Amino acid sequence: MMRATRALTAALLAVGCIGVIAFASSASLVIPLRTRVQVFKDSDNWQAVTARGDFAPADSAIIVCDMWDKHWCAGATNRVEDLARRMDPVLRKARETHVLVIHAPSETMEFYKDYPQRQVVLRASSFPHPESLVLADPPLPIDDSDGGCDTPGDKEHPVWKRENPLLSIGPEDAISDNGDEIYNLLRQRNIHTLFIMGVHANMCILNRSFAIKQMTKWGLHCVLVRDLTDAMYNPARKPFVSHVAGTELVVEHIERFWCPSALSADLILAMARAGGSDSGHPAGKR
Repeated sequence: MMRATRALTAALLAVGCIGVIAFASSASLVIPLRTRVQVFKDSDNWQAVTARGDFAPADSAIIVCDMWDKHWCAGATNRVEDLARRMDPVLRKARETHVLVIHAPSETMEFYKDYPQRQVVLRASSFPHPESLVLADPPLPIDDSDGGCDTPGDKEHPVWKRENPLLSIGPEDAISDNGDEIYNLLRQRNIHTLFIMGVHANMCILNRSFAIKQMTKWGLHCVLVRDLTDAMYNPARKPFVSHVAGTELVVEHIERFWCPSALSADLILAMARAGGSDSGHPAGKR
């Protein structure tokens, strides 16, 4: 009888362990993604559609693009500060869920040269790039040829020294502004999905070597976090709409031609659920 009891206990423990392992391995980030579909190919009729995104936390990373301490455009500096306050809770939740956070404040690597988060990127093994996908690159729906600043009198000049200090840098984070370095780190860690947030949607978010266009061409799956970005757009330029409307036009352009988008509230809720918590995030809608 004692043997039978021990055998039954061992069997129940084994089943319990298997159940725990299965639960942990099946935890994923389930997020609604917004994209745009051209209903008829000979028309300009694009419709927003929602698809389910299902991502493994260990297979995912967040890239924080060019969230500098200061911008030459005062309006941009103010909006980045607001973004940083709303962005940092997302980064903190990502770390709890084992989603890699990569800080990419371009042209400031000298400031971070001795940070261990910078050194971990430099130590990553080199990997060959895949052949870049050949993708259409239609023009933007806004005119940013004046630099996009909406603050009268501001002139373009280098002012940034580091990332905005409102954004926390965790011990497991990474720091780089180089697409090759970031690609190597992603390959080394077997990461295929990038949630991209920061500024500016019509410039760096699309065109940096670590950002949407290049990473998409290298076969990574990019998702723009659309309420944690902003555009460099001056409403005095075409199409003569408000700054907020101009940013939304750029987001729609990205959804049409480059990648889907998601809301930070949905991302943080998915991370909370994957980590066993149901805490929400007070992000606004866009």
